[in-house]
Amino acid sequence: MGIVEKIKEIEAEMARTQKNKATEYHLGQLKAKIAKLRTQLLEPPKGSSGAGDGFEVTKFGHGRVALIGFPSVGKSTLLTLLTGTHSEAASYEFTTLTCIPGIIHYKDTKIQLLDLPGIIEGASEGKGRGRQVIAVAKSSDIVLMVLDASKSEGHRQILTRELEAVGLRLNKRPPQNQSLVRELLNLRVLLVCSVFHINFRKVLFREDATVDDLIDVIEGNRKYMKCVYVYNKIDVIGIDDVDRLARQPHSIVISCNLKLNLDRLLARMWEEMGLVRIYSKPQGQQPDFTDPVVLSAGRGGCTVEDFCNHIHRNLIKDVKYVLVWGTSARHYPQHCGLGHALQDEDVVQIVKKKEKEDGGRGRFKSHSNAPARISDREKKAPLKT
Repeated sequence: MGIVEKIKEIEAEMARTQKNKATEYHLGQLKAKIAKLRTQLLEPPKGSSGAGDGFEVTKFGHGRVALIGFPSVGKSTLLTLLTGTHSEAASYEFTTLTCIPGIIHYKDTKIQLLDLPGIIEGASEGKGRGRQVIAVAKSSDIVLMVLDASKSEGHRQILTRELEAVGLRLNKRPPQNQSLVRELLNLRVLLVCSVFHINFRKVLFREDATVDDLIDVIEGNRKYMKCVYVYNKIDVIGIDDVDRLARQPHSIVISCNLKLNLDRLLARMWEEMGLVRIYSKPQGQQPDFTDPVVLSAGRGGCTVEDFCNHIHRNLIKDVKYVLVWGTSARHYPQHCGLGHALQDEDVVQIVKKKEKEDGGRGRFKSHSNAPARISDREKKAPLKT
């Protein structure tokens, strides 16, 4: 029996099992088995070189955004409108058969937008090149899930389920151990841990967690990403439906046909990516507002130390202090250390340590270049008479 068949068999058993306190231990163990099998499903076959028939493209720019959705929802048209890159669009499904990249120039930054082939139900199991599509999505900073506003909400649930099946957690945060501290010895926890061959008696929880959260922590290969649900084709539905979709969390409504609300989509994308533009100011000169240094929390961080590392990895050793102008400073300029968190459009001037001269300077020199002994001094030539 293959891995896919085992997963379907366990899912069928879970569907037959009633959910109550008497069966929660058994259901938790079944969820752990499914998670372990899905991890094995994503691993390359043994003996393979690791090179596949994927369509990964080289990262470019200050951020990467992936377009994911069912076929014929307007992904290719959206790529053409935002980037100017031609992506074939037609009335039939599966027009796009490979990954097509484009570049968005927005607020002095370059954002790479990827048009991926449409995925179908069962993509997590490899149907319709779903593994390759989801692999590229994992390498992105955020995901734009393009949906047809005239279709049912079931499409959004199907896509979310397919992405979560391969370890993507949309609009969720990693488990934080800050809110509640307790020690729990529970048969349910022990059953889940036994599936992963983890043998211990006590598990420390620092917040209220579910069985799925425990499995995610044990697996350790989950990726938590931000996702914006983009409802296209709002020009074919009523105003009440548009208002209802626009009020949903993490959602935005557009129309590629009439070019409606595309500016708001770019602003929302910028906001979710959390890009921070930092302008450098040489000593004694005006700031350079033409070529900012772009930082983000997902790509290294947004502190002064991250700014210095972006310029040169050895610059930190020579930094004496930093002057900052902008919204992150309490006064202008503010002397800041390496741990200061920068904000968008801050101006930074780096003051480097001065190199010390050997022996001091001027009359305060600790030694001279003259010989130490009088006998070693060069004798002057006698005066001519």
